Amino acid sequence: MWYLCVFYHRLLDYRKPEVESLADLFSKDLTDLQCNGSLEWKLPKHHHPDSPFHFVNLPSEEIARSVANRSILVKGIFELWGEGSNFEELEESIKSCPDEKKLPYLTSDSTFKITVETFGKVISFEEQTERIRSLSYIPFKGRVNLKNPYHTFWLIETDDYDSNNGLPPIAGKRIFFGREIGTADRKLLPTYQLKSRTYLGPTAMDAEMAFLMANQAQAKSGKLVYDPFVGTGSILVAAAHYGAVTMGADIDIRVVRDGRGPDCNVWSNFKQYGLPMPIGLLRADNNLPPWRSGLKEVFDAIICDPPYGVRAGGRKSGGRKLLKGVIGPYTVPEDKRTGHIPSTAPYSLVECVHDLLDLAAKMLVMGGRLVYFYPVLREDESIDTTFPEHPCFKLVAISEQLLSYRYSRVLLTMAKIGPYTEEIALAARIKHLEFKENHLKWLEEGNLHSAVFSPADNHLNGSGDTKITKDSKARYRGKYV
Repeated sequence: MWYLCVFYHRLLDYRKPEVESLADLFSKDLTDLQCNGSLEWKLPKHHHPDSPFHFVNLPSEEIARSVANRSILVKGIFELWGEGSNFEELEESIKSCPDEKKLPYLTSDSTFKITVETFGKVISFEEQTERIRSLSYIPFKGRVNLKNPYHTFWLIETDDYDSNNGLPPIAGKRIFFGREIGTADRKLLPTYQLKSRTYLGPTAMDAEMAFLMANQAQAKSGKLVYDPFVGTGSILVAAAHYGAVTMGADIDIRVVRDGRGPDCNVWSNFKQYGLPMPIGLLRADNNLPPWRSGLKEVFDAIICDPPYGVRAGGRKSGGRKLLKGVIGPYTVPEDKRTGHIPSTAPYSLVECVHDLLDLAAKMLVMGGRLVYFYPVLREDESIDTTFPEHPCFKLVAISEQLLSYRYSRVLLTMAKIGPYTEEIALAARIKHLEFKENHLKWLEEGNLHSAVFSPADNHLNGSGDTKITKDSKARYRGKYV
């Protein structure tokens, strides 16, 4: 069934993948969604692909409501009764809408309200009232209830404008009218915002992005979610909000054990929001995983932000002397273990991602999801890189967020489609070596930080001047939203 899906104008690349992941989560009958997560989408007439208005085909109203109520980026999902380029066309469209679709919501024993929404312009309260009165041809028989109505109807209006206002250009005015199926609860974002968080670190994940990652991973009650780079626990907090059982690990024992004191640590972040505590926080090295031999398919989802060297570099166990063979393996004396901080060495991104994929292939259940960020250096407006692959996984979604003119991070969502075997591990190792050989040099050497923060190239404005002028910027750059 087709619905009008209205998005918030934010994180444009993340919008459809989130809806598709949630539709997959709430729709166990759609077996094809289990494989590729795809839904059928259509654009309204005259609308840009980055427009917040899309038509989406969902299997039922119940699933549409569940998706809208949980989504972070969906403003609302509506059953469309009519649309047009002006109010005369809108009236004709609504009148031609089948009565069996409208009459159940227009009865005398129901209550209703009409909300007027605009995109790309602002109208006064008097203009809103005038637009509501123009809908007098709809035979509402119930009473108006602005606080708690049985049914809410939306009149949504866009205007024709070019890209000068920073919004995706629309070639022609469009007016929609429909019944509200469900709307998002964005109030949880101020509740979980980082500035009020008890325990924070330099790489703490923004609340909005953490909830998006949890939705991509389909976190819910009864699922076990693991973060191998847990840090201060921001991602696990979002997963726990949706009822998932959580578990995390980090190589820095000071983070998972001590924090900044007994009342300022990872555990206190969960206590702050009244969430269930993680079943465990481990001091563990993803390069030397702590799991016993033969342990497989434990986690329903792995969600993480690997250390790729922009804000923080990756570390693994060993220390320089140990890795170079200057000293051999040693055992820490019993009397020094309490305050001992294990030595570590640099951990390149290519090695880190390979270990992460191997861990996920071995420890995720069939159909489980791996959701993680991956950095991309850009020289133009397209993603010019390949992404890590593994025979056990299928890439479900790629969502890009530009952080500067030359650097972006991409959220990769992968679903496990095959069992982990020794043959698969060998094939994955070969893919890893091919990827390492053919990929950019910074991936192996770990110098992404210097590449990102190096001075701007002279070719930016073609004059040798590195200053970016107002005219050199694109009028509409959707991926920066």
